[in-house]
Amino acid sequence: MRFFHTADIHLGAFPDSDFPWGEERRTEIWESFRRLIQKAENEKIDLLLIAGDLFHRQPLMRELKELNYLFGKLTKTKVVLIAGNHDYLKQDSYYRTFEWNKNVTFLYEPDCEKKTILDLNTEIYGFSYHTREITERLYDKLQPEPTEALTILLAHGGDEKHIPLDKKRMQMSGFDYIALGHIHKPQILTKDRMIYAGALEPLDKNDTGIHGFISGKYENGTLTTEFIPWALREYIHLEITCDASTTNFALKEKISDLIERKGPHHIYKITILGLRDPDIIFDTSSYMQIGNVIEVIDISEPAYDFERLEQQNRENIVGHYIRKLYRPEMKDVEAPCGHIGCPENTDINMEKKALYYGIQALLEAQR
Repeated sequence: MRFFHTADIHLGAFPDSDFPWGEERRTEIWESFRRLIQKAENEKIDLLLIAGDLFHRQPLMRELKELNYLFGKLTKTKVVLIAGNHDYLKQDSYYRTFEWNKNVTFLYEPDCEKKTILDLNTEIYGFSYHTREITERLYDKLQPEPTEALTILLAHGGDEKHIPLDKKRMQMSGFDYIALGHIHKPQILTKDRMIYAGALEPLDKNDTGIHGFISGKYENGTLTTEFIPWALREYIHLEITCDASTTNFALKEKISDLIERKGPHHIYKITILGLRDPDIIFDTSSYMQIGNVIEVIDISEPAYDFERLEQQNRENIVGHYIRKLYRPEMKDVEAPCGHIGCPENTDINMEKKALYYGIQALLEAQR
């Protein structure tokens, strides 16, 4: 028996809506899922498991009809799904009354139910969200009934507001496979047994790394799984270090070369680090035009020699300003993230910024 395990598709999401590629991303989420269904059909997969958040919010009737059309193209594959915290079963949800194709099973109940698929000798357990948040540990005591069949638990959650998980208890629950959803980065909690498939497509700038789905095979009493990369794009965080020789144009060329090398179709968040020439100002707004750049953060610092500057300007306002604000311990202080000058600053980093901006203004005024 072969199965695909996916989750957190978030159909209807509109990532990066304020950017030129935003409309493409909304379309790509549907297209990525359509391609997955086509792959299941091409490979004659027995079972497609969807562990919650198929939709980003309450599905529209026309969306369910489009989805059901895609499911209807599966000639062998049976589909089993649950609702997650994003597409939970509101009282007026179209989920509740929709008539699915015969190959689709929706586990609607708020309490755990079991679906038996006789021709696959498989029993699938699961339940759907009926509220946006569930803080109870509903999975802790779940166990399959005694059986010779393959037992699978469809589960969605893993944080304080969305069914906290006791991973050790779940590992000892007795299910042959636990198909998890809610966490967007794929994670193998127990090899071939308890896995977060992760989101099929990344959904925001912090949703980095490879995304895809799980392909599983159960044969001769042994279950094996494989992660399949699938997403059409990635969000990539680039850290670029400058030095005293780096000009604005040089940095722009470096960013452009990196994006071209890593793939211009991906989406980039750029952080500029290092010590720059105090006379150079990086035009971060122009870097946003290089490609699919969603954010640029400049936490580089001007390479001022404050001791030398103070000596040279001992009798004027520059020297007085340095004596007032500069302290030797400012040199090497790091923010919690490990970057000097990071926006997530300590108080001393804020003082450093005031010192830099003030010195720059005073020196320019002197000229």
